[in-house]
Amino acid sequence: MFEFILSFLISFALVFAIMPNVIRIAIEKKLVAHPEARSSHDIITPCLGGIPIFLGVLFCSLLLTPMGQWDSLQYILCALVIVFMIGTKDDITELSAGKKTAGLMIAIAILVTRGEVRLEGLYDLFYVSGELPYWLSIAFSVFTLLVISNAFNLIDGIDGLAGTIGIIAMLTFGTWFFVVGMAHLGILALATAGGLLAFLYYNISKTQKTFMGDTGALVIGTLLGIMTVEFIDICSTGAIPAVYRFENPISVAVGILIIPLFDTIRVFVTRALRGVSPMKPDRRHIHHLLIDSNFSHIQATFILALVNLFFISLALFLDPVLDLHLILGIEIALAVGLTYWLNAHAVVIKREKRRLQEAALATTTAPARSRQVSQPV
Repeated sequence: MFEFILSFLISFALVFAIMPNVIRIAIEKKLVAHPEARSSHDIITPCLGGIPIFLGVLFCSLLLTPMGQWDSLQYILCALVIVFMIGTKDDITELSAGKKTAGLMIAIAILVTRGEVRLEGLYDLFYVSGELPYWLSIAFSVFTLLVISNAFNLIDGIDGLAGTIGIIAMLTFGTWFFVVGMAHLGILALATAGGLLAFLYYNISKTQKTFMGDTGALVIGTLLGIMTVEFIDICSTGAIPAVYRFENPISVAVGILIIPLFDTIRVFVTRALRGVSPMKPDRRHIHHLLIDSNFSHIQATFILALVNLFFISLALFLDPVLDLHLILGIEIALAVGLTYWLNAHAVVIKREKRRLQEAALATTTAPARSRQVSQPV
């Protein structure tokens, strides 16, 4: 218990202390994010906030992980170093999507082949039980890790959102890993949560503002992918007390990651239906819909945090009483319904804004026309 609390506190203190210097260097070297057409920000902002978060996680893992579990940790840290370098390179000089994906694939390959961060089966998903063939298990695990790491990266669009969702997920996973005795994963999760809490202070600051950038988002997304795969596998096949075992770990994991997972899938599907490349960025993410509905960044983050907590509670409540596919169906139906209502509300708000702008423009141009007509010939 002491190691878990200490990992949270040390990571928090380390990130909080280092962040001002990283912000200063980023400003001096002009390593900043510039506002774009689809951006929710209107000022240039340092974007290297992920560096202190990674250092906090790395330091706590090296310092506090018991030697008996080091063999399970070394490959995770090797993969995270690769992801960290990819993210830092992208924040400094933008990488193409292909190069970024190739780097992620190398890191994920280390995780699934050497680190054994692998889904050995479908765990009754689509009613498929038993172990998968090794090559299919590798492919399924690689796909899962790649989707989750990129999904978390895509929600990093407004102040506080990625940090808050990351804290909720890491505290949830970390608590479970603590009670089942997986110290190295619990320390990783709690150190990440502590670092993210310190980052949030600067992310919402008016005077020392920073973004976590791809450095932070990709590292945390990869960590969430690792936590998800290990949670599902250990909960299904590990030698853990029955009281801590969930009947449907997949639906619980989906509840924990519902915000990044559902938002990414929804955006990709809507882009494809419109004949646009799924990789082309736009303002159709859930957080953009909330901003377009006249909510501030903090209000939008708070709303999505409450939704995330609701889905986690729902998954935990339904786990012992319903089938996996019924729970997933309920989660997806609720997510679709809430997003449909939010999208409709955002459309109404946009139309009203446009109507008011047109009315204001008509009011300002009418006197000018009147003066032109009244001038003598």
